Amino acid sequence: MDTTPEPRPDGYADLRGYAAIGDGRTVALIARDGQIDWFPVPDLTTPPLFAALLDAERGGRFLLRPVGDFTATRQYVDHTNVLRTHFTTSTGQVAVTDALVTGIAGRLPWTQLVRRIEGVTGSVEMTWCVEPGNVLGDHAVTRFDTGSVPLLRAESIDIALVTGDAGRQDPVHPGNGPATDWSADFRGAFTTHEGSRHVLALMGTQDEPVHVPTVETADASIERTIEGWQAWSSHFDWQGPWQEQVHRSALALKLLLHSPTGAIAAAATTSLPESFTKAKNYDYRFAWVRDLSYTVDAMLRFGLTEEPHAAVSWLLKALKHGTKDGMAVFFDLQGQEVDDVRRSDAAGWRGHGPVLTGNDASGQLQLGNYADAMRLLEAYLSRGNLIDESSSDLLVRLADEVCARWKDKDSGMWELPQRRHYVSSKMACWQALEAACRLHDMGYVLPPDGARKRWERAQRRIRRWVEKHGWDERRGTYLMYKGGDALDTSVLLHTVSGFDRGERMSRTIDAIRAELGAGPLVYRYSGMRSEEATFTACAFWTAAALACVGRLDEAVTLMDELVRLPNDVGLMTEQIEEGTDAFRGNTPQALSHLALIQAASTIHQLS
Repeated sequence: MDTTPEPRPDGYADLRGYAAIGDGRTVALIARDGQIDWFPVPDLTTPPLFAALLDAERGGRFLLRPVGDFTATRQYVDHTNVLRTHFTTSTGQVAVTDALVTGIAGRLPWTQLVRRIEGVTGSVEMTWCVEPGNVLGDHAVTRFDTGSVPLLRAESIDIALVTGDAGRQDPVHPGNGPATDWSADFRGAFTTHEGSRHVLALMGTQDEPVHVPTVETADASIERTIEGWQAWSSHFDWQGPWQEQVHRSALALKLLLHSPTGAIAAAATTSLPESFTKAKNYDYRFAWVRDLSYTVDAMLRFGLTEEPHAAVSWLLKALKHGTKDGMAVFFDLQGQEVDDVRRSDAAGWRGHGPVLTGNDASGQLQLGNYADAMRLLEAYLSRGNLIDESSSDLLVRLADEVCARWKDKDSGMWELPQRRHYVSSKMACWQALEAACRLHDMGYVLPPDGARKRWERAQRRIRRWVEKHGWDERRGTYLMYKGGDALDTSVLLHTVSGFDRGERMSRTIDAIRAELGAGPLVYRYSGMRSEEATFTACAFWTAAALACVGRLDEAVTLMDELVRLPNDVGLMTEQIEEGTDAFRGNTPQALSHLALIQAASTIHQLS
């Protein structure tokens, strides 16, 4: 169905309207009107030269669209992350194919974005503009005249544009050398006709020379990239229900996998607001232990091997070299700890700041991360893989830390500032020790004599604690924390973990849906209805939990509703607004897509 892209009276596009393309190092977000509003070059964590998503006036954009009114339809090329958009005007139709391309030997050592414009019918006047900004950096963009290919530079980042016959219009150069007082952008216009073909290719590097391909080479790289994605998808094995949505979620996760290291970013963006009344803006361009664990499990279920190995290796190295006391919450994509947050003067999406670089949750104690790390290794090793001696020693140390620390207050899964005895954290400690015991029995973890019995004793103590302090018989539900009366949807994760698949958890599902539910959607925990939108992953956790407690028909019915939540190209943000289904928070969000995959897999396994 044709859709008229929403107007931009304030310069911002609706978050539900973004599609994403990527190359294993960075991600570009493309609105329905064809404008790229987010594109860090060359890495996801590089200060983005294209960030109109966060500052419409100064952020920078790559505009490409018909002149005048148009409608647009779009979809990914089958089994790829290459986007194809058809624009229709009163005079004709044009197809635009967008890709962050790969090379002959795989991932390119530089970033190369290619936009192919093909005339389909009639004639269409097209306009384009590459207008960099630098609101998350510290240096202005300057332009250099190199002759045939102008160069834009922002400190150590260089970008060049190959345009062929796409009608590039150069401003008048005021003199020799850096162009600091003239338009630091590229722009142009051309007209398509049936069978015509134009190409725009943008190359970006940091502290490196810039390779400049020919138009023909850039054009051919799109087909090579399509073939690469389809080859990857051909190894994707999923025979269960909701195949289209599960496969698209796997492709979304693949966009967030940082191929140089094996890490997975929690999302491709920073500072998209979760609330319009509270300052809930966060930078998610880091690798959370939790997300990595879920990703490895999902990829292994799909028969993939290379990504899980890279992710496991990355995490083990990061944990071994970490310096913080206890389990780290997340690392940067290179495996280093993060300990600073910088605030930009960018306006924020539709004025909802702040815009941040960095995340201050790094210093928290989150006991659930022990379970995430242990579960990751259990999933990896249960497929017949092997572990090195130092990693085995690390797992023993982590299990012993759980025994010592499970009684501590922590910040919980939701990274809350007030430490409490969160029930889901205690359940996660039980899960961590359950995984440690299984790894011991499989022969992968060889602790000193008596350690396994110590782990089992701690498990029993944790269960007794939860039964005494985490259950409210009067209300028939597990609570969020000891001594409180709030509810927490993250408790439902521990149906899948195996902590409880009985009557108590079934009653908890009903209590959560009654108090925190909004149709098929669910809020994170008590009190959030007045502060933020529903949390996308929580709805899928509910579906998985229903299956685990034996309520399969309800799980399937709910899942059938939930798989309609993604946007027109199958992507999801962190949160979805009750009543309007508007997107909130960073995008695409790994945890949302992981929750869809987990729910589908759990329901399929138990059916």
